[in-house]
Amino acid sequence: MPKFFLLFLAISFNCFCQNTINTSIKDSTYLKVESIFGTDNFGTLYFSTENNTFHKKTRDTTITYANFQLGKITSANTFNPLKINLFYQDFNTVVILDNRLAEIYKVDFNTKQPYTNVSFVSAGYDNTLWIFNQDLQQLELYDYKTNKLRLKTVPVQSKVLDLKSDYNYCYLLTEKYLYIYNYFGSLLQKLQNTGYEQLAFSKAHLVLKKNNSLYILKNNGAEIKAINHPNLLINQFLVTNETLYIYDGEILRHYQLKSE
Repeated sequence: MPKFFLLFLAISFNCFCQNTINTSIKDSTYLKVESIFGTDNFGTLYFSTENNTFHKKTRDTTITYANFQLGKITSANTFNPLKINLFYQDFNTVVILDNRLAEIYKVDFNTKQPYTNVSFVSAGYDNTLWIFNQDLQQLELYDYKTNKLRLKTVPVQSKVLDLKSDYNYCYLLTEKYLYIYNYFGSLLQKLQNTGYEQLAFSKAHLVLKKNNSLYILKNNGAEIKAINHPNLLINQFLVTNETLYIYDGEILRHYQLKSE
């Protein structure tokens, strides 16, 4: 075999490895739930069941919250365990819970002036929520204690697919672009969406789903890399620091992310 061909193979393999994040299985948990919303380094799981009950399960106990009048939980953000927010899109309402799942605040956007039709919600800093105003097609930072907008962004021109955030960053995925904002609402990056459908976010990583494959964008990075993971049905996925979670509807698998 010619030497230059072997060299080409070696270079190609090295480039492939550099652009792929490998994984190794750490653990797996049998779990039959409606939706998984979050987990942490201590093994706490946040999920909902078919009866629209929200659960916080630790190694020792499980506590629950239910508001059957509001129906199905559309999304939940557990980034701040002292201010968990549950979004009930059918009723245009957000409920804020403390770490014991006691209700500490309720925001009914139907009663706010001006009326706001909200399609996505995620946590902000202090007493704020990142919300997507469906009618105005813009991202807004809303203070639920003062009932005021802290900021609003330029309207987007394509359908919104997902929204994730923490204290410092907000990620808005549309059919055309991935927008990355800081907590002042300044646009840091605008990356073309090449088929990504969903997001999962932790302090260090943003994970994106395309078809049945996962990809990663490291914090402050500009290159989206493929994650080398087993060919599994991905109903839901989460990321916490260096751990990737894949849920197939029955088993929650934990994978260690490896950069090399």
